[in-house]
Amino acid sequence: MMIAIPGVLDAEAVARLRALIDAAEWIDGNATSGHQSALAKRNAQLPEDSPAAREAGRMVLDALGRSAMFIAAGLPLKVYPPLFNRYAGGQAFGTHVDNAIRIQRGTDFRIRSDLSATLFLADPDSYDGGELIVEGQMGAHGVKLPAGDMLLYPATSLHRVAPVTRGERVASFFWLQSMVRDENARRTLFELDTAIQAVAADRGQGDPAIIQLTGVYHNLLRRWADC
Repeated sequence: MMIAIPGVLDAEAVARLRALIDAAEWIDGNATSGHQSALAKRNAQLPEDSPAAREAGRMVLDALGRSAMFIAAGLPLKVYPPLFNRYAGGQAFGTHVDNAIRIQRGTDFRIRSDLSATLFLADPDSYDGGELIVEGQMGAHGVKLPAGDMLLYPATSLHRVAPVTRGERVASFFWLQSMVRDENARRTLFELDTAIQAVAADRGQGDPAIIQLTGVYHNLLRRWADC
């Protein structure tokens, strides 16, 4: 299940974050690559232990904590500290799959990567190419979202970044371990939660049917969650 989450960062927050990371020193993106990714990856990355990366990462995490849609879709248990990359001059990332386990360098923090996330930080009109292309059962889907919007998709998916032929594609990327490991169960919970919120907006949270459906949601979450 791919989910586009709008407005994780507003325009002012994007501008503040970009000012912070654009002024920092960037390195070869393969600094954090696994063996397979290193064969396909051509981009620049902000060193994950740099002050700019840490501060920008905190800004992203704070924004995620305020995003009801992110929480409903991902049901996050643990989130890997956000990283930042940049593509320009024909750079691209060939088809790959993300590592199943992500370990933060120099720490004992590790997660099982259930979901991958890309938070777009450049206006899509400012660069050509750079689509995030995710392969699924219904074929490949290319995604290029407005700055501040985020794509959440299964970490099991084959995916790639198309070559950037003009301008710069800047993004934050990270992974999360969900409380609900099973993708189909997460989809069911998200669809149920979305339906409950839509009906509650019309009938009110105190409606008996809404209360009953909310109970069903939490009982399913209780059945499927591992936290």
